[in-house]
Amino acid sequence: MARRPRAVFVTLAVMLTLPIALSGAAGAQAVPGRSQSGSRTTAAPPVLPPAKTAGVAPTATGVQRALAAALADPSLGKHHGVYVYDASRAKALTSIGATKPFVPASTMKLLTTLSALATLGADHRFTTKTVSAASSSVILVGGGDPLLAVRPGASDDFPRRASLQELAASTARSLRSRGVASVTLGYDAGLFTGPAANAKWEPNYLTEGIAARTSALWVNEGRLSPGMAKRAPSPALAAATVFAGLLRTAGIKVAASIKPTTAPATADSLAEVRSASLGDIVEYINLHSDNDGAEVLLRQVGIATQNGGSYTAGVKGVRATLTGLGIDVSKATIYDGSGLSRTNQVPLEALAGAVRVAVAKPELRHLVSGLPIAGFTGSLEDRFAGPGSAAGTGLVRAKTGTLTGVHSLAGLVRDRTGTLLVFAVATDSAPPDKALDARAALDRISATLANCGCA
Repeated sequence: MARRPRAVFVTLAVMLTLPIALSGAAGAQAVPGRSQSGSRTTAAPPVLPPAKTAGVAPTATGVQRALAAALADPSLGKHHGVYVYDASRAKALTSIGATKPFVPASTMKLLTTLSALATLGADHRFTTKTVSAASSSVILVGGGDPLLAVRPGASDDFPRRASLQELAASTARSLRSRGVASVTLGYDAGLFTGPAANAKWEPNYLTEGIAARTSALWVNEGRLSPGMAKRAPSPALAAATVFAGLLRTAGIKVAASIKPTTAPATADSLAEVRSASLGDIVEYINLHSDNDGAEVLLRQVGIATQNGGSYTAGVKGVRATLTGLGIDVSKATIYDGSGLSRTNQVPLEALAGAVRVAVAKPELRHLVSGLPIAGFTGSLEDRFAGPGSAAGTGLVRAKTGTLTGVHSLAGLVRDRTGTLLVFAVATDSAPPDKALDARAALDRISATLANCGCA
Protein backbone atom coordinates (compact mmCIF):
# COMPACT_ATOMS: atom_id res chain seq x y z
CA MET A 1 0.00 0.00 0.00
CA ALA A 2 1.09 3.58 -0.57
CA ARG A 3 2.24 5.72 2.34
CA ARG A 4 1.17 9.29 2.87
CA PRO A 5 3.60 12.12 2.28
CA ARG A 6 4.18 14.81 4.87
CA ALA A 7 1.35 17.31 5.27
CA VAL A 8 3.64 20.20 4.30
CA PHE A 9 4.27 18.61 0.93
CA VAL A 10 0.57 18.02 0.35
CA THR A 11 -0.32 21.56 1.30
CA LEU A 12 2.21 23.02 -1.13
CA ALA A 13 1.21 20.66 -3.90
CA VAL A 14 -2.47 21.45 -3.49
CA MET A 15 -1.80 25.18 -3.46
CA LEU A 16 0.25 24.99 -6.62
CA THR A 17 -1.80 22.66 -8.74
CA LEU A 18 -5.45 22.58 -7.77
CA PRO A 19 -8.04 25.09 -9.01
CA ILE A 20 -8.89 26.41 -5.54
CA ALA A 21 -8.10 30.10 -5.68
CA LEU A 22 -8.59 31.23 -9.21
CA SER A 23 -9.09 34.83 -8.21
CA GLY A 24 -5.64 35.05 -6.57
CA ALA A 25 -2.94 37.12 -8.19
CA ALA A 26 -0.34 35.33 -10.23
CA GLY A 27 3.19 35.36 -8.90
CA ALA A 28 6.32 33.39 -8.19
CA GLN A 29 5.59 29.80 -7.21
CA ALA A 30 7.78 27.58 -5.07
CA VAL A 31 8.30 23.97 -6.07
CA PRO A 32 7.79 21.42 -3.29
CA GLY A 33 10.52 18.95 -2.34
CA ARG A 34 10.39 15.41 -3.67
CA SER A 35 8.40 12.94 -1.65
CA GLN A 36 9.04 9.21 -1.43
CA SER A 37 5.30 8.67 -1.37
CA GLY A 38 2.42 9.14 -3.73
CA SER A 39 -0.69 9.66 -1.62
CA ARG A 40 -2.59 12.44 0.07
CA THR A 41 -3.06 13.03 3.75
CA THR A 42 -5.89 15.52 3.89
CA ALA A 43 -9.36 15.88 2.47
CA ALA A 44 -9.45 17.66 -0.87
CA PRO A 45 -10.17 21.39 -0.58
CA PRO A 46 -13.29 22.80 -2.20
CA VAL A 47 -13.03 23.70 -5.87
CA LEU A 48 -14.29 27.21 -6.43
CA PRO A 49 -15.95 28.42 -9.63
CA PRO A 50 -13.58 29.94 -12.18
CA ALA A 51 -12.86 33.61 -11.61
CA LYS A 52 -13.82 36.07 -14.30
CA THR A 53 -10.17 36.99 -14.76
CA ALA A 54 -7.12 34.88 -13.97
CA GLY A 55 -3.82 35.62 -15.59
CA VAL A 56 -3.33 36.66 -19.18
CA ALA A 57 -5.94 35.33 -21.57
CA PRO A 58 -4.20 32.86 -23.89
CA THR A 59 -5.11 32.74 -27.57
CA ALA A 60 -5.43 29.76 -29.89
CA THR A 61 -2.66 31.17 -32.07
CA GLY A 62 -0.41 31.67 -29.07
CA VAL A 63 -0.93 28.13 -27.85
CA GLN A 64 -0.34 26.64 -31.28
CA ARG A 65 2.85 28.64 -31.73
CA ALA A 66 4.14 27.60 -28.30
CA LEU A 67 3.45 23.90 -28.89
CA ALA A 68 4.62 23.64 -32.49
CA ALA A 69 8.19 22.52 -31.78
CA ALA A 70 7.26 19.89 -29.19
CA LEU A 71 4.49 18.49 -31.38
CA ALA A 72 6.96 18.06 -34.26
CA ASP A 73 8.93 15.42 -32.33
CA PRO A 74 9.14 12.36 -34.65
CA SER A 75 8.89 9.96 -31.68
CA LEU A 76 5.20 10.83 -31.48
CA GLY A 77 4.46 9.03 -34.73
CA LYS A 78 1.88 10.01 -37.31
CA HIS A 79 -1.24 10.13 -35.14
CA HIS A 80 -0.78 12.52 -32.24
CA GLY A 81 -2.62 15.56 -30.99
CA VAL A 82 -3.43 17.95 -28.18
CA TYR A 83 -6.57 19.66 -26.89
CA VAL A 84 -6.37 22.72 -24.59
CA TYR A 85 -9.18 24.40 -22.64
CA ASP A 86 -9.02 27.67 -20.68
CA ALA A 87 -10.77 26.71 -17.42
CA SER A 88 -10.32 30.20 -16.01
CA ARG A 89 -12.61 31.54 -18.71
CA ALA A 90 -14.59 28.39 -19.59
CA LYS A 91 -13.37 28.55 -23.17
CA ALA A 92 -11.96 25.96 -25.56
CA LEU A 93 -8.62 27.17 -26.91
CA THR A 94 -7.24 24.80 -29.46
CA SER A 95 -7.38 21.30 -30.85
CA ILE A 96 -4.37 20.16 -32.90
CA GLY A 97 -4.31 16.82 -34.71
CA ALA A 98 -7.29 15.59 -32.75
CA THR A 99 -9.97 15.14 -35.40
CA LYS A 100 -9.76 11.35 -34.98
CA PRO A 101 -10.25 9.68 -31.54
CA PHE A 102 -7.27 8.10 -29.78
CA VAL A 103 -6.64 4.87 -27.92
CA PRO A 104 -6.78 6.40 -24.43
CA ALA A 105 -4.91 3.71 -22.45
CA SER A 106 -5.20 4.53 -18.73
CA THR A 107 -6.54 8.05 -19.25
CA MET A 108 -9.77 6.09 -19.74
CA LYS A 109 -9.85 5.88 -15.93
CA LEU A 110 -10.80 9.57 -15.83
CA LEU A 111 -14.11 8.79 -17.51
CA THR A 112 -14.78 5.80 -15.26
CA THR A 113 -13.91 7.45 -11.96
CA LEU A 114 -15.76 10.66 -12.85
CA SER A 115 -18.85 8.59 -13.61
CA ALA A 116 -18.53 6.77 -10.28
CA LEU A 117 -18.31 10.05 -8.37
CA ALA A 118 -21.27 11.48 -10.26
CA THR A 119 -23.53 8.46 -9.77
CA LEU A 120 -22.59 7.33 -6.25
CA GLY A 121 -21.15 10.41 -4.56
CA ALA A 122 -17.73 10.91 -2.98
CA ASP A 123 -18.92 9.80 0.47
CA HIS A 124 -20.27 6.44 -0.69
CA ARG A 125 -18.78 3.31 0.89
CA PHE A 126 -18.98 -0.33 -0.19
CA THR A 127 -20.02 -2.92 2.39
CA THR A 128 -18.66 -6.45 2.79
CA LYS A 129 -20.76 -8.42 5.25
CA THR A 130 -21.61 -11.76 6.77
CA VAL A 131 -25.14 -13.07 7.18
CA SER A 132 -26.69 -16.24 8.55
CA ALA A 133 -29.43 -18.17 6.78
CA ALA A 134 -29.53 -20.85 9.51
CA SER A 135 -28.25 -21.12 13.06
CA SER A 136 -24.92 -22.69 12.11
CA SER A 137 -24.32 -21.13 8.69
CA VAL A 138 -22.33 -18.09 7.63
CA ILE A 139 -22.41 -16.48 4.18
CA LEU A 140 -19.70 -14.01 3.19
CA VAL A 141 -21.31 -11.42 0.91
CA GLY A 142 -19.21 -9.24 -1.39
CA GLY A 143 -20.24 -5.64 -1.91
CA GLY A 144 -17.76 -4.73 -4.62
CA ASP A 145 -15.10 -3.11 -2.43
CA PRO A 146 -12.16 -2.72 -4.83
CA LEU A 147 -9.56 -2.30 -2.07
CA LEU A 148 -10.68 -4.95 0.44
CA ALA A 149 -7.60 -6.41 2.17
CA VAL A 150 -6.85 -9.44 4.29
CA ARG A 151 -5.58 -7.41 7.24
CA PRO A 152 -5.62 -3.72 8.20
CA GLY A 153 -2.62 -1.84 6.92
CA ALA A 154 -0.33 0.51 8.79
CA SER A 155 -1.90 3.52 10.46
CA ASP A 156 -0.52 5.86 7.80
CA ASP A 157 -1.60 3.86 4.76
CA PHE A 158 -3.91 5.71 2.41
CA PRO A 159 -6.68 5.05 1.99
CA ARG A 160 -7.45 2.92 5.02
CA ARG A 161 -8.83 -0.35 3.71
CA ALA A 162 -11.56 -2.54 5.13
CA SER A 163 -10.22 -6.00 5.99
CA LEU A 164 -11.42 -9.58 6.27
CA GLN A 165 -9.58 -9.85 9.58
CA GLU A 166 -11.80 -7.15 11.09
CA LEU A 167 -14.88 -8.79 9.60
CA ALA A 168 -13.90 -12.23 10.93
CA ALA A 169 -13.35 -10.88 14.44
CA SER A 170 -16.75 -9.14 14.44
CA THR A 171 -18.46 -12.21 12.95
CA ALA A 172 -16.91 -14.48 15.60
CA ARG A 173 -18.15 -12.20 18.37
CA SER A 174 -21.64 -12.21 16.88
CA LEU A 175 -21.64 -16.00 16.59
CA ARG A 176 -20.46 -16.51 20.18
CA SER A 177 -23.18 -14.18 21.41
CA ARG A 178 -25.64 -16.59 19.80
CA GLY A 179 -23.96 -19.62 21.31
CA VAL A 180 -22.60 -20.80 17.95
CA ALA A 181 -19.06 -22.20 17.81
CA SER A 182 -19.14 -24.29 14.61
CA VAL A 183 -20.39 -23.21 11.19
CA THR A 184 -20.54 -23.95 7.49
CA LEU A 185 -19.31 -21.17 5.21
CA GLY A 186 -20.59 -20.06 1.85
CA TYR A 187 -19.88 -16.99 -0.24
CA ASP A 188 -21.97 -14.71 -2.41
CA ALA A 189 -20.30 -12.66 -5.16
CA GLY A 190 -23.49 -12.21 -7.15
CA LEU A 191 -23.53 -8.43 -7.10
CA PHE A 192 -21.52 -8.45 -10.34
CA THR A 193 -22.73 -10.42 -13.34
CA GLY A 194 -21.47 -11.46 -16.75
CA PRO A 195 -17.94 -12.51 -17.72
CA ALA A 196 -15.28 -11.80 -15.11
CA ALA A 197 -12.72 -10.91 -17.80
CA ASN A 198 -13.27 -8.42 -20.60
CA ALA A 199 -13.51 -9.99 -24.05
CA LYS A 200 -11.55 -7.07 -25.53
CA TRP A 201 -8.46 -7.66 -23.37
CA GLU A 202 -5.34 -9.42 -24.59
CA PRO A 203 -5.28 -13.04 -23.31
CA ASN A 204 -1.95 -12.54 -21.54
CA TYR A 205 -3.45 -9.87 -19.27
CA LEU A 206 -4.89 -12.59 -17.05
CA THR A 207 -2.09 -15.15 -17.30
CA GLU A 208 0.62 -12.58 -16.55
CA GLY A 209 -1.29 -10.89 -13.73
CA ILE A 210 -1.73 -7.58 -15.57
CA ALA A 211 -5.43 -7.72 -14.72
CA ALA A 212 -7.63 -9.82 -12.46
CA ARG A 213 -10.96 -11.49 -13.07
CA THR A 214 -13.24 -8.79 -11.74
CA SER A 215 -15.28 -9.88 -8.73
CA ALA A 216 -17.62 -8.29 -6.20
CA LEU A 217 -15.76 -10.32 -3.57
CA TRP A 218 -11.99 -10.39 -3.47
CA VAL A 219 -9.02 -9.43 -1.33
CA ASN A 220 -5.85 -7.74 -2.51
CA GLU A 221 -7.50 -7.36 -5.93
CA GLY A 222 -7.48 -11.11 -6.47
CA ARG A 223 -3.77 -11.55 -5.78
CA LEU A 224 -2.73 -14.79 -4.16
CA SER A 225 -0.62 -12.70 -1.78
CA PRO A 226 0.01 -8.94 -1.44
CA GLY A 227 2.56 -7.60 -3.89
CA MET A 228 2.41 -10.64 -6.18
CA ALA A 229 1.29 -10.36 -9.78
CA LYS A 230 -0.30 -13.82 -9.94
CA ARG A 231 -4.06 -13.78 -9.46
CA ALA A 232 -6.47 -16.37 -8.16
CA PRO A 233 -8.55 -18.16 -10.83
CA SER A 234 -11.57 -17.54 -8.57
CA PRO A 235 -11.02 -14.38 -6.51
CA ALA A 236 -14.25 -14.93 -4.56
CA LEU A 237 -13.34 -18.49 -3.52
CA ALA A 238 -9.86 -17.32 -2.59
CA ALA A 239 -11.32 -14.58 -0.39
CA ALA A 240 -13.73 -17.00 1.27
CA THR A 241 -10.91 -19.47 1.92
CA VAL A 242 -8.88 -16.75 3.61
CA PHE A 243 -11.93 -15.72 5.62
CA ALA A 244 -12.45 -19.29 6.82
CA GLY A 245 -8.89 -19.35 8.17
CA LEU A 246 -9.44 -16.03 9.96
CA LEU A 247 -12.66 -17.33 11.53
CA ARG A 248 -10.79 -20.38 12.80
CA THR A 249 -8.11 -18.13 14.27
CA ALA A 250 -10.92 -16.23 16.01
CA GLY A 251 -12.07 -19.47 17.63
CA ILE A 252 -14.86 -20.58 15.30
CA LYS A 253 -14.80 -24.05 13.76
CA VAL A 254 -15.47 -23.92 10.02
CA ALA A 255 -16.41 -26.90 7.86
CA ALA A 256 -13.87 -27.75 5.15
CA SER A 257 -16.28 -27.36 2.24
CA ILE A 258 -16.75 -23.76 1.09
CA LYS A 259 -19.26 -23.24 -1.70
CA PRO A 260 -20.81 -20.37 -3.66
CA THR A 261 -24.35 -19.55 -2.63
CA THR A 262 -26.94 -16.80 -2.76
CA ALA A 263 -27.62 -15.00 0.47
CA PRO A 264 -31.39 -14.91 1.11
CA ALA A 265 -32.88 -11.47 1.52
CA THR A 266 -34.26 -12.65 4.86
CA ALA A 267 -30.88 -13.78 6.22
CA ASP A 268 -29.86 -12.40 9.61
CA SER A 269 -27.02 -9.91 9.65
CA LEU A 270 -23.92 -10.92 11.58
CA ALA A 271 -21.26 -8.28 10.89
CA GLU A 272 -19.99 -5.89 8.24
CA VAL A 273 -17.01 -3.73 7.27
CA ARG A 274 -17.15 -0.63 5.11
CA SER A 275 -14.65 0.50 2.53
CA ALA A 276 -12.81 3.79 2.34
CA SER A 277 -14.93 6.56 0.88
CA LEU A 278 -15.38 6.52 -2.88
CA GLY A 279 -13.60 9.87 -3.08
CA ASP A 280 -10.49 8.36 -1.50
CA ILE A 281 -10.75 5.26 -3.69
CA VAL A 282 -10.96 7.44 -6.82
CA GLU A 283 -7.86 9.33 -5.74
CA TYR A 284 -5.98 6.08 -5.20
CA ILE A 285 -7.03 4.60 -8.55
CA ASN A 286 -6.00 7.65 -10.56
CA LEU A 287 -2.82 8.30 -8.60
CA HIS A 288 -1.53 4.76 -9.08
CA SER A 289 -3.38 3.89 -12.31
CA ASP A 290 -5.08 0.92 -10.67
CA ASN A 291 -6.60 -1.17 -13.48
CA ASP A 292 -8.49 -3.59 -11.23
CA GLY A 293 -10.00 -0.87 -9.08
CA ALA A 294 -11.22 0.93 -12.20
CA GLU A 295 -12.91 -2.23 -13.48
CA VAL A 296 -14.77 -2.65 -10.19
CA LEU A 297 -15.96 0.96 -10.33
CA LEU A 298 -17.13 0.42 -13.91
CA ARG A 299 -19.52 -2.28 -12.71
CA GLN A 300 -20.59 -0.16 -9.76
CA VAL A 301 -21.57 2.56 -12.24
CA GLY A 302 -23.61 -0.01 -14.14
CA ILE A 303 -25.50 -0.93 -10.98
CA ALA A 304 -25.94 2.69 -9.88
CA THR A 305 -27.45 3.60 -13.26
CA GLN A 306 -29.75 0.53 -13.15
CA ASN A 307 -28.07 -1.09 -16.14
CA GLY A 308 -26.70 -4.07 -14.20
CA GLY A 309 -23.45 -5.40 -12.80
CA SER A 310 -21.64 -6.56 -15.95
CA TYR A 311 -18.87 -4.65 -17.69
CA THR A 312 -21.10 -3.99 -20.69
CA ALA A 313 -23.74 -2.56 -18.34
CA GLY A 314 -21.04 -0.43 -16.76
CA VAL A 315 -20.07 0.98 -20.15
CA LYS A 316 -23.70 1.92 -20.78
CA GLY A 317 -23.80 3.64 -17.41
CA VAL A 318 -20.58 5.53 -18.07
CA ARG A 319 -21.75 6.77 -21.46
CA ALA A 320 -25.09 7.94 -20.06
CA THR A 321 -23.46 9.62 -17.07
CA LEU A 322 -20.86 11.46 -19.13
CA THR A 323 -23.50 12.65 -21.57
CA GLY A 324 -25.53 13.95 -18.65
CA LEU A 325 -22.47 15.87 -17.45
CA GLY A 326 -22.14 17.59 -20.81
CA ILE A 327 -19.22 15.52 -22.14
CA ASP A 328 -19.67 14.49 -25.76
CA VAL A 329 -18.92 10.77 -26.11
CA SER A 330 -20.89 10.27 -29.32
CA LYS A 331 -17.63 9.64 -31.21
CA ALA A 332 -16.11 7.50 -28.46
CA THR A 333 -15.84 3.70 -28.52
CA ILE A 334 -15.61 2.33 -24.98
CA TYR A 335 -15.19 -1.30 -23.96
CA ASP A 336 -13.76 -1.22 -20.44
CA GLY A 337 -13.16 1.00 -17.44
CA SER A 338 -9.39 0.80 -17.10
CA GLY A 339 -8.19 1.52 -20.64
CA LEU A 340 -6.49 -1.85 -21.02
CA SER A 341 -8.37 -2.55 -24.23
CA ARG A 342 -6.68 -1.29 -27.38
CA THR A 343 -10.10 -1.14 -29.06
CA ASN A 344 -11.15 1.87 -26.98
CA GLN A 345 -11.27 5.09 -29.01
CA VAL A 346 -11.87 8.39 -27.20
CA PRO A 347 -11.61 11.99 -28.46
CA LEU A 348 -9.11 14.16 -26.58
CA GLU A 349 -11.89 16.67 -25.95
CA ALA A 350 -13.77 13.99 -23.95
CA LEU A 351 -10.70 13.13 -21.86
CA ALA A 352 -10.07 16.80 -21.10
CA GLY A 353 -13.80 17.17 -20.56
CA ALA A 354 -13.66 14.90 -17.52
CA VAL A 355 -11.12 17.22 -15.90
CA ARG A 356 -13.03 20.29 -17.06
CA VAL A 357 -16.22 19.10 -15.39
CA ALA A 358 -14.43 18.12 -12.18
CA VAL A 359 -12.88 21.58 -11.95
CA ALA A 360 -16.30 23.19 -12.26
CA LYS A 361 -18.20 20.92 -9.85
CA PRO A 362 -17.01 20.78 -6.20
CA GLU A 363 -18.73 17.44 -5.61
CA LEU A 364 -16.43 15.87 -8.23
CA ARG A 365 -13.20 17.42 -6.89
CA HIS A 366 -11.62 14.06 -5.99
CA LEU A 367 -10.97 13.43 -9.67
CA VAL A 368 -8.67 16.46 -9.68
CA SER A 369 -7.11 16.06 -6.24
CA GLY A 370 -6.08 12.49 -7.03
CA LEU A 371 -4.18 13.32 -10.20
CA PRO A 372 -0.42 12.62 -10.07
CA ILE A 373 1.86 15.63 -9.69
CA ALA A 374 4.64 15.94 -12.24
CA GLY A 375 7.94 14.76 -10.80
CA PHE A 376 6.54 13.97 -7.37
CA THR A 377 3.66 11.52 -6.99
CA GLY A 378 2.03 8.44 -8.41
CA SER A 379 2.58 7.55 -12.04
CA LEU A 380 4.28 10.93 -12.66
CA GLU A 381 6.82 10.58 -9.85
CA ASP A 382 9.66 9.69 -12.22
CA ARG A 383 8.57 11.95 -15.07
CA PHE A 384 9.48 15.51 -16.14
CA ALA A 385 13.21 14.96 -15.61
CA GLY A 386 14.31 15.41 -19.22
CA PRO A 387 15.33 18.50 -21.21
CA GLY A 388 12.52 20.98 -21.75
CA SER A 389 10.16 19.52 -19.15
CA ALA A 390 11.42 21.14 -15.93
CA ALA A 391 8.86 23.94 -16.18
CA GLY A 392 6.11 21.41 -15.52
CA THR A 393 7.65 19.87 -12.41
CA GLY A 394 5.32 20.31 -9.45
CA LEU A 395 2.83 22.24 -11.58
CA VAL A 396 1.40 19.78 -14.10
CA ARG A 397 -1.17 17.46 -12.59
CA ALA A 398 -2.31 14.72 -14.97
CA LYS A 399 -3.46 11.15 -15.47
CA THR A 400 -1.08 9.02 -17.49
CA GLY A 401 -1.84 6.42 -20.13
CA THR A 402 0.57 3.84 -21.52
CA LEU A 403 0.26 0.83 -23.83
CA THR A 404 2.67 -0.34 -26.51
CA GLY A 405 2.79 2.54 -29.00
CA VAL A 406 0.26 4.52 -26.92
CA HIS A 407 1.12 7.39 -24.57
CA SER A 408 -1.25 9.99 -23.17
CA LEU A 409 -1.62 12.66 -20.51
CA ALA A 410 -4.82 14.42 -19.46
CA GLY A 411 -5.00 16.93 -16.65
CA LEU A 412 -4.48 20.56 -15.74
CA VAL A 413 -1.81 23.16 -15.13
CA ARG A 414 -1.59 26.86 -14.31
CA ASP A 415 0.43 28.79 -16.83
CA ARG A 416 3.01 31.30 -15.62
CA THR A 417 0.46 34.13 -15.59
CA GLY A 418 -2.06 32.26 -13.42
CA THR A 419 -4.49 30.97 -16.05
CA LEU A 420 -5.76 27.47 -15.38
CA LEU A 421 -5.46 25.26 -18.46
CA VAL A 422 -7.06 21.83 -18.87
CA PHE A 423 -5.44 19.66 -21.51
CA ALA A 424 -5.24 16.23 -23.10
CA VAL A 425 -2.31 15.14 -25.26
CA ALA A 426 -1.75 11.74 -26.82
CA THR A 427 -0.18 9.54 -29.45
CA ASP A 428 -1.29 6.06 -30.40
CA SER A 429 1.24 5.58 -33.17
CA ALA A 430 4.57 5.97 -31.38
CA PRO A 431 7.30 3.57 -32.60
CA PRO A 432 7.66 0.83 -29.94
CA ASP A 433 11.41 1.47 -29.70
CA LYS A 434 10.78 5.17 -29.01
CA ALA A 435 8.52 4.77 -25.98
CA LEU A 436 10.65 6.82 -23.61
CA ASP A 437 11.17 9.52 -26.21
CA ALA A 438 7.43 9.75 -26.89
CA ARG A 439 6.67 9.97 -23.20
CA ALA A 440 9.27 12.71 -22.77
CA ALA A 441 7.70 14.60 -25.68
CA LEU A 442 4.33 14.60 -23.89
CA ASP A 443 6.06 15.90 -20.78
CA ARG A 444 7.56 18.75 -22.81
CA ILE A 445 4.20 19.60 -24.34
CA SER A 446 2.46 19.92 -20.96
CA ALA A 447 5.49 21.72 -19.48
CA THR A 448 5.25 24.21 -22.35
CA LEU A 449 1.70 24.99 -21.23
CA ALA A 450 2.98 25.60 -17.70
CA ASN A 451 5.51 28.11 -19.04
CA CYS A 452 3.10 29.70 -21.46
CA GLY A 453 1.55 33.14 -21.44
CA CYS A 454 0.41 32.25 -24.95
CA ALA A 455 -1.08 35.64 -25.72
